[in-house]
Amino acid sequence: MKKSVFTRYRIMAYVTGVLLVALTFGMIGKYALKLDAAEDFTQVVSIAHGWLYVVYLIFAFDLGSKLKWPVKKQLWVLLAGTVPTAAFFVERKVSRELETKLADKAPAVA
Repeated sequence: MKKSVFTRYRIMAYVTGVLLVALTFGMIGKYALKLDAAEDFTQVVSIAHGWLYVVYLIFAFDLGSKLKWPVKKQLWVLLAGTVPTAAFFVERKVSRELETKLADKAPAVA
């Protein structure tokens, strides 16, 4: 597996996570605080999150299929972009796992 597959997954996990947290704050502002500006903000952020979540799904599925993850793990990673802050925790766990695997496969330096 190329490192670029992992890198693009990480980037999209962070982008999706940040947009989802921003959308959550926008929804709180719109519905709980009744802020007028929050309506336009949530509309823009929700559209951006929706489209970029599709990109995240593609990259996460590509990573999982190259690593031959079981279906449950694959679904867990794919759904992380739908729960605020979950993408950050799942990305960190996947990163640690892959860094360990990549370190084990790296040739020893003489």
